[in-house]
Amino acid sequence: MASDREVLREIWEGKLPVCFQLNQDEVIDLQVPEKYYLMVPRLSYFPLVTDKVRKHFVKYIHADKQEAEMWLEYNNIALKWHYPIGVLFDMYNNNDIQLPWNITVHFEKFPEDELLHCTSRETVESHFLSCLKEADVLKHKTQIVTNMQKKDHTQLWLGLQNDKFDQFWAVNRKLMELGSEDSFKYIPFRCYYKDEHMIQRLIRPVTDNGDRKTLQDLLKELYPESPDLERWRVTTHGIEPPKDTPLQWMSEHMSYPDNFLHLILTLKA
Repeated sequence: MASDREVLREIWEGKLPVCFQLNQDEVIDLQVPEKYYLMVPRLSYFPLVTDKVRKHFVKYIHADKQEAEMWLEYNNIALKWHYPIGVLFDMYNNNDIQLPWNITVHFEKFPEDELLHCTSRETVESHFLSCLKEADVLKHKTQIVTNMQKKDHTQLWLGLQNDKFDQFWAVNRKLMELGSEDSFKYIPFRCYYKDEHMIQRLIRPVTDNGDRKTLQDLLKELYPESPDLERWRVTTHGIEPPKDTPLQWMSEHMSYPDNFLHLILTLKA
């Protein structure tokens, strides 16, 4: 299982400063609302951290829109709430995002073709547990999440929702255990490249000879025709791991709470 607790905790404690501002076209008050600043966990989801943002801005919009679903936009791009916050930031950070991250808040013109609806925290919980189960199927022959008690599911969710490292990892460590195996069956990962195009494949963490595969090996399997793999830049949690990092270690130590590795791919100039 993931034994290096310091790495786990450092990743868990990653935060981003965000400046929320209401879309000017939706302001009905003569007084423009002040911007709202928050430090948000990279590992969380926007619907879990924006209750206060909604309360701050809702009094400045039309009364018939105050019950509308709030959605967020950065640089004319609607932000997908079902992606972890850190993934969204890394996806759009081409070394030119100034901190705090400036995000526009909307209550009108919900982009039906771009975003899934999220009407409550229960929607986020359902998505999160679905991802956990998918990752578990990839990693283990015996499905651990399915065999867990309801209280374990609840503890995982509350640990994430309330940003409680010990509460979450008391249960999540079970999902990182190898049992009699030396590695996971497959590595749960999602790669994002160009306009959020997401890539998923079945990739084992070891070769047929039993050698540990690395991040470089993952790139070779994803892009076997690429002539220059050294030009690929892989980012996760705002850092660029060395290409010789073992996939098994990364899965145990650098996965998001949904138990997936979220990897942002860019090509170096």
